Amino acid sequence: MNQIQSLPSSSDDDSGSMNTARQSAGGSHISADSGNSMSMGPAFGGSRHWHDVFWLGIFLLHMILVGFALGVLGLNRFRKKDRLNIDQYTNRFLGSQADLTEDYWPLYGIAAGIGTVLGWVWLLLLGSRGNQMMKVSVHILTTYLAVLSVLCFWGKMVFWGVAFAIGSGLQFLYIMSVIDRLPFTMLVLQRAVKMVWKLPDVMRVACAFMIIMSLWLALWSFGAAGVVASSIVDGGRWWLLVVFSVSLFWTGAVLCNTVHVIVSGMVFLVLIHGGREAASMPRNPLLQSFRYAVTTSFGSICYGSLFTAAIRTLRWEIRGFRSKIGNNECLLCCVDFLFHLVETLVRFFNKYAYVQIAVYGKSFNHSARDAWELFQSTGVEALIAYDCSGAVLLMGTLLGGLITGTCAAILTRNKHSDRVIMMGSTAVLMGMILVGLAMVVVESAVTSIYICYAEDPLLIHRWDPEFFNQMSETLHERLQHRSLRGTQVLNRNRSDVQETSPYDP
Repeated sequence: MNQIQSLPSSSDDDSGSMNTARQSAGGSHISADSGNSMSMGPAFGGSRHWHDVFWLGIFLLHMILVGFALGVLGLNRFRKKDRLNIDQYTNRFLGSQADLTEDYWPLYGIAAGIGTVLGWVWLLLLGSRGNQMMKVSVHILTTYLAVLSVLCFWGKMVFWGVAFAIGSGLQFLYIMSVIDRLPFTMLVLQRAVKMVWKLPDVMRVACAFMIIMSLWLALWSFGAAGVVASSIVDGGRWWLLVVFSVSLFWTGAVLCNTVHVIVSGMVFLVLIHGGREAASMPRNPLLQSFRYAVTTSFGSICYGSLFTAAIRTLRWEIRGFRSKIGNNECLLCCVDFLFHLVETLVRFFNKYAYVQIAVYGKSFNHSARDAWELFQSTGVEALIAYDCSGAVLLMGTLLGGLITGTCAAILTRNKHSDRVIMMGSTAVLMGMILVGLAMVVVESAVTSIYICYAEDPLLIHRWDPEFFNQMSETLHERLQHRSLRGTQVLNRNRSDVQETSPYDP
């Protein structure tokens, strides 16, 4: 493999870079001149089959049951205690205190408003201050967690003080483990922001889904306020809130990933066809992408939303920890076992599946396998493993959620000091979902860029030659690093075998 050099702007150097990128990526899946003539198959303008319908049914049934339960629990304490006589069924779990739904519902409303404002601010600042916003997410989150820990200890909430202190420490260790990757990560995020900012339609999609999420949060917070105000003992209230929080997490993930599919499809088409105004662009691509996302592909979105977030987060943490272990063989063996287990799961649950779903209308598992096999066959998986853009965006989402939860906790403390943790923790989740709906627009652009680079590096070169050169250089460096590391491991194993061989004189 020829080494990629930092390329000047001459056409000969560009040609050499493209050839090297093709070699590094293991070949192209799209012809070099296919940017405007690539056959999209059933992607746009053709019929699609429904996939993962079972999970679509489960999600809709879950929404109906949870919505009904939220309405009943909220109404039972609205303006009158035990309006629906539910307490007679919970006599074994009754506590000594009961409030009204309206005592807490406005506080949730304020928290939702703060989360919405933070999400809007992210959307507005992405274009002009995107790089600075990402840096704030990385560096401020550690400090914010440390400050929350001090405040919790000051308020005699020892458990939460320890939890936030541990979170701050883990966040700091993670940043230290990936600090050498942050320049490339920021580069990718800058280009993704550049892409989506030139597509105002996708920004409007994110805003529309934030409104939809706010409407669901109005019902969810009504029921959650009823739970907090109920006469059930604290243990029972916590269990109900955990169940409703899991439901809210799934619902929020589904909405975020629906935006992911819509935006990914749009960005992929822009890169494939060479621009938003290209003559070969399908008619009404955003509308068609939206239609597919909420119909034939919605079951796949519901299915993938259950697992992808947890697996991705676990993968980031294990990768960061694994890179800093050193020569502790026992610990390295245990971490390697977890690493390979998670890597196996990533084959079936990864965010790149949503691009395949958007463009080709495949099932979720089929899309995830195809995306991961594409990355591994071309070597682009080494570049993705080096990139931390998903983790950086998650940090911004966590920061938004923590700010929302802090505001809700402060407001609750003034009137209901014994409900601070309940209100604060659930408000964190509300804020994360609302801010995450803004963040997912950028993440969708990142995933589409990597898919296109794996399919054909020339697509990225045509869009942004300088960015293409930087990606190619980084990919070459990562492949060299992996090759060198593999050689070192092989040599070490051979020396170990020779030392223990019974045939040695």
